[in-house]
Amino acid sequence: MGCMAGRGNRSGRGAGAKDTVVAARRPEVRLPPLVAYEGEGLEPDGDYDGVRFERLDLTDASGPGARFMDCELQECALDRTELVRARFIDSVLTGVRGVGTDLAGASLRDVEIVDARLGGVQLHGAVLERVLVRGGKIDYLNLRTARLKDVVFEGCVLSEPDFGEAQLVRVEFRDCVLKRADFSAVRMDSVDLRTVAELDIARGVERLAGAVISPSQLMELAPAFAAQIGVRVEA
Repeated sequence: MGCMAGRGNRSGRGAGAKDTVVAARRPEVRLPPLVAYEGEGLEPDGDYDGVRFERLDLTDASGPGARFMDCELQECALDRTELVRARFIDSVLTGVRGVGTDLAGASLRDVEIVDARLGGVQLHGAVLERVLVRGGKIDYLNLRTARLKDVVFEGCVLSEPDFGEAQLVRVEFRDCVLKRADFSAVRMDSVDLRTVAELDIARGVERLAGAVISPSQLMELAPAFAAQIGVRVEA
């Protein structure tokens, strides 16, 4: 069972040794002076460069294919906001909130998401590279078939996140809570789960090859591992 959890640690020796885990590269976002957004809603394929969206109600706004570069979204409402195939580059989202935000097929590169309160976010098929999700709570996060590379989830709560068939490379879960996570058919490489405060896997425990877990997590997951390979444990 220990080999199962540590197999993806490609650098080899001792899954428990911190110096053998390939760390994720964090985004380094340095925003230029920003211009306040004075428009209404969003535009399909809109091009937003150096713009601050502050305390705006973007409920039901439609901006599929929009591009956000060097932007900040601060305390905006994103209920049912349509951002399919949108691109966020060198941008910060702080205190955003909403239910049903649609970011399917979106691209996030060098992005920080801080203290978000979101539910039912659609990120299936999205590409996340050098992304930091810090603080906040996201319910029913849909990351099916997404590609995550150099992504850090830090101090946040993810309730029933769906990573089904996703590809995770150098992804870290630090001091966060994972409730009823679905890792079905996921592919992992250098995924660090050791400091997860609560690790609750609903499906896909057999897909943890490529992840690194702590000895205490191994003990907690032992019944699930045993059930997966058909081992009965009786006193």
